[in-house]
Amino acid sequence: MWTSGRMSNAKNWLGLGMSLYFWGLMDLTTTVLSGTATPQGELEALLSDEPQSHQRTKRSWVWNQFFVLEEYTGTDPLYVGKLHSDMDRGDGSIKYILSGEGAGIVFTIDDTTGDIHAIQRLDREERAQYTLRAQALDRRTGRPMEPESEFIIKIQDINDNEPKFLDGPYVATVPEMSPVGTSVIQVTATDADDPTYGNSARVVYSILQGQPYFSVDSKTGVIRTALMNMDREAKEYYEVIIQAKDMGGQLGGLAGTTTVNITLSDVNDNPPRFPQKHYQMSVLESAPISSTVGRVFAKDLDEGINAEMKYTIVDGDGADAFDISTDPNFQVGIITVKKPLSFESKKSYTLKVEGANPHLEMRFLSLGPFQDTTTVHISVEDVDEPPVFEPGFYFVEVPEDVTIGTTIQIISAKDPDVTNNSIRYSIDRSSDPGRFFYVDITTGALMTARPLDREEFSWHNITVLAMEMNNPSQVGSVPVTIKVLDVNDNAPEFPRFYEAFVCENAKAGQLIQTVSAVDQDDPLNGQHFYYSLAPEAANNPNFTIRDNQDNTARILTRRSGFRQQEQSVFYLPILIADSGQPVLSSTGTLTIQVCSCDDDGHVMSCNPEAYMLPVSLSRGALIAILACIFVLLVLVLLILSTRRHRKQPYIIDDEENIHENIVRYDDEGGGEEDTEAFDIAAMWNPREAQAGAAPKTRQDMLPEIESLSRYVPQTCAVNSTVHSYVLAKLYEADMDLWAPPFDSLQTYMFEGDGSVAGSLSSLQSATSDSEQSFDFLTDWGPRFRKLAELYGASEGPSPLW
Repeated sequence: MWTSGRMSNAKNWLGLGMSLYFWGLMDLTTTVLSGTATPQGELEALLSDEPQSHQRTKRSWVWNQFFVLEEYTGTDPLYVGKLHSDMDRGDGSIKYILSGEGAGIVFTIDDTTGDIHAIQRLDREERAQYTLRAQALDRRTGRPMEPESEFIIKIQDINDNEPKFLDGPYVATVPEMSPVGTSVIQVTATDADDPTYGNSARVVYSILQGQPYFSVDSKTGVIRTALMNMDREAKEYYEVIIQAKDMGGQLGGLAGTTTVNITLSDVNDNPPRFPQKHYQMSVLESAPISSTVGRVFAKDLDEGINAEMKYTIVDGDGADAFDISTDPNFQVGIITVKKPLSFESKKSYTLKVEGANPHLEMRFLSLGPFQDTTTVHISVEDVDEPPVFEPGFYFVEVPEDVTIGTTIQIISAKDPDVTNNSIRYSIDRSSDPGRFFYVDITTGALMTARPLDREEFSWHNITVLAMEMNNPSQVGSVPVTIKVLDVNDNAPEFPRFYEAFVCENAKAGQLIQTVSAVDQDDPLNGQHFYYSLAPEAANNPNFTIRDNQDNTARILTRRSGFRQQEQSVFYLPILIADSGQPVLSSTGTLTIQVCSCDDDGHVMSCNPEAYMLPVSLSRGALIAILACIFVLLVLVLLILSTRRHRKQPYIIDDEENIHENIVRYDDEGGGEEDTEAFDIAAMWNPREAQAGAAPKTRQDMLPEIESLSRYVPQTCAVNSTVHSYVLAKLYEADMDLWAPPFDSLQTYMFEGDGSVAGSLSSLQSATSDSEQSFDFLTDWGPRFRKLAELYGASEGPSPLW
């Protein structure tokens, strides 16, 4: 090993040797540096046969291009070369000056000898060459002895950079079963060393990990498969490590590595196979069409499109009664009912099911066949079937402003048995605890029983029950999903209390607050709010508002010169409107405090200074103020005493007590002909029946909730649809917390030959005869009580039992 001193001497001798090497080449370049000729001109003169009209001047500068190795680590300055002029006699009269790139910082020159040294560590990868200028001056007079000329110092490269994979680690995919030599991916390593000098940047690739499955081209870096029939099902992921080594891979070169994660992609090289050759299934005879009987599965070791399956029924006596489809998510065969089944007609079926790959590759057909079969035995079970809904699921969309009593869906069920019993509908109240909906017991008409609010409940999932009239143990159910559609019924408003401040030294047009709004509605096109000052503040001289058109607004000052002593707080009403139909708006108030601030706008104090009265009140003035207060107190006491004597009684007379009753009649007769026995107008609107009278009401009760009868169209009160009116009145009674205690709900039933609405009774009088059984009174009493509770009747006697 050389010492640093020996290394420095070697570098100096190397620089001197390179200078001597190029000494003989300076014949052409020195004329250029002295400014007397150009290389092109001399070449043309030398090649020309014509006599020259002038002689070439003698060169003065003696140097050529310099070279110096990078990464010198010695302690002494590195000798680069020597500048010399023929005019230099060695007596020190010539002064050499160096300028240009790095002069004085990277390179220095001995102004007497012309020796150039590098005083900093050089890195070719940072800078490959330096362009400098030299000048020779008369040391005594400072007169230039030579014209200023330019020369170059080039940095010679050494192998100080290892190859690097700038794009690594790599991820690649190659199909399984690929032939040997299939290209997978190309990796590239870069070497920062000089590719034109030596082998420092000549890279050779090799594989360190991944054999014998893969190989790499030593020159190009292309990775290829090296093993036949690589099976994804056996091994799917491979980690390959590639090395790049410079110096052509020779000993002593620098190396870098990268990782290539290679995945074998799937091809269809595995046929499907049923794990069971026989399946046993059962199905109820009441199973509806398209209902699922069971599932079969053919296992395929492939994945993706190569594992897709198509199931078909190829044979068996149940091909016309059952169907099979493929679940695309799980690739199973779903056997469904194709036509109605009957236990009495046929008790069992046999199916032969085939599972096959629909996507095949020609080169793997020899591995087939790519299908398999299994046998399915299906038994039909005899059951007493409950009512069946058609369809088996209901999805209803209802606007939130729908009126109470509106029919939103007709729920339909039937008895699949031969007896075909009558069906009675009800709602499972555990699925509708808020009692928002009501279903007609006979028709299955699903109606709203309370106002809907999307902002409170946007979805309702209820269950409608269907019960056989003659066999109440048979109850069917159907889920009903109700989506409440949004309407613009909420005005935008501030999400929080806004409070801002304005400095006393604020300028006009200064931003003091940015406000935003929220709206509980959810329009399809998104919310868009519009901001403006409220009408009462439209001409506010102090502040203005600018709509940012992005659902926010800026509050700006309109003037300067705010003073706490004049007004310490401003209340700015802001009108916020939405873009819905109809447009809704609200007014929010921005509280603005006037504060004293420093020059940078930082708040110092927001409390107005207290002011002392300029003069104290005299004794006479204080006596006058106290006398006025005393007189006002006496007047207030007199007014209160007078009103106490004039107070009216709380309870109205019994003769003026008006009840909203529905008269009950249990007789069966001539239908509408019997209505002459009573005034049916009381059933629709008792208030209208007593029109023209001036009934007395309780003076201590003021309803806090407005009557919901206004939500019910008047047509509902006069046509045959009584449900809307009754439901509205029920909701009104439930919600009116201040209703008088004598309110009650009573029912009215009638039936007869002349009834337009038909029978409202459960006795089926239309088909009754002398043999009619009245045992229903024993069996149906509790059930009618339950139905009455579902309708909302919780108080008072009921005529149903």
